[in-house]
Amino acid sequence: MTDSQTLALLGGKPLITKPFEFNRSIGVEEKNAVINVLDHGELSGFIASPGEAFWGGKKVRSLQAAFEKRYNVRHALAFNSATSALHAAASAMGIGPGDEVITSPWTMSATAISILFTGAVPIFADIEPQSFGLDPASVEANITPRTRGIFAVNIFGHPCRLDELREIADRYNLFLVEDNAQAPDAQHNGKFTGTIGDAGIFSFNRHKVMQSGEGGILITNDDKIAQKAALLRNHGEVVVDAMGIDDLVNTIGLNLRMTEMEAAVAIEQFKKLPRLNAQRIRLANHLTKGMKNLPGLTPPAVQDGSKHVYYMFPILYDEAETGLPRELFVEAMAAEGAAIRAGYLKPVYLEPVFQKKIAFGSQGYPFTAHPFPETICYDKGICPTCERLAESDFILTYIMQPPQTEADMDMFVQACRKVLNGRDELTAHAGNRTT
Repeated sequence: MTDSQTLALLGGKPLITKPFEFNRSIGVEEKNAVINVLDHGELSGFIASPGEAFWGGKKVRSLQAAFEKRYNVRHALAFNSATSALHAAASAMGIGPGDEVITSPWTMSATAISILFTGAVPIFADIEPQSFGLDPASVEANITPRTRGIFAVNIFGHPCRLDELREIADRYNLFLVEDNAQAPDAQHNGKFTGTIGDAGIFSFNRHKVMQSGEGGILITNDDKIAQKAALLRNHGEVVVDAMGIDDLVNTIGLNLRMTEMEAAVAIEQFKKLPRLNAQRIRLANHLTKGMKNLPGLTPPAVQDGSKHVYYMFPILYDEAETGLPRELFVEAMAAEGAAIRAGYLKPVYLEPVFQKKIAFGSQGYPFTAHPFPETICYDKGICPTCERLAESDFILTYIMQPPQTEADMDMFVQACRKVLNGRDELTAHAGNRTT
């Protein structure tokens, strides 16, 4: 066996020597936009008082207008992060102590934590093993008289079953919010993700498809949701009288405002979004084709009527077919120079805040504010599909983003094949490490 055929983990040469590069989408357009803001001198157009400045600066409003036009919605509101936008969406729904909101256990914690900030509690439904979004059957099974809404997550760039979730929400008189941070411009049955729920959230933070460092957008067609979110964004408690607002529920605000420089960069990035997604889709399709005959590795499936925009490239992993434990396969791939990870995140409900049921203060608020706290269950085992994927059946790569090329996709496939072909040597090596 030559040195190039020997697995890198066992002393051979790595197959992939080109370093992975994260998305390079910042160009002269963004630089000129920031300089323009600096030249004009207004770095933030917001003031926490009634009037035009309550709604933000020129760049913020231009960004909002661009979202309203592209997604054909009545309102778009810019925030300093998608987390802030999620917080605003939760508050705008009027929920509070004693309420329940069903959400996904497999996503960044902000989705669930935004619910906690209102005093309501998240209830975790299981996910599907293909789209990795909320399983509608599990959602319906978790509805109780205290359920007020659903926070769905379009994860990795693929829509969840939004039509079914919308039907469930309407049938039970629940709101539906889409955390669309990972799926900008994805589509479900001819509609953009983010537009099917009562509100949709987009993200501009550093590793998203479109980026401005930090930043987020909330879109909605509901005037009341937009008003509530705007109040939360900008110290709403000091403007409600002057604005003639009688409904004070969840109007106390924070400073969740986007700066003019962030908005200027976000505007240029949003213009590039169709091209950036097209590049990812092309690379992902090439990688999917290359992985077609690799045993035990199943590339992402695109459901009928859906458009996947590949924020990441999820892969189902079958140890019985590969003949290798997942962690050993990933270790060997990483040694070959591949950008890869085992699993994604552990289920959110296994984090200490939910296991200990302590969030605000030492007495367990908001969990103790629920009328039946003993019914709130975050035990291991409540979402078996999510747990199985997290523990054994899922790997992830993010190489399908520019400036990577189709040749880089081919090298990833070759690395997979090299590791799979060396399973016997790997297994022996692992056995020696444990003795």
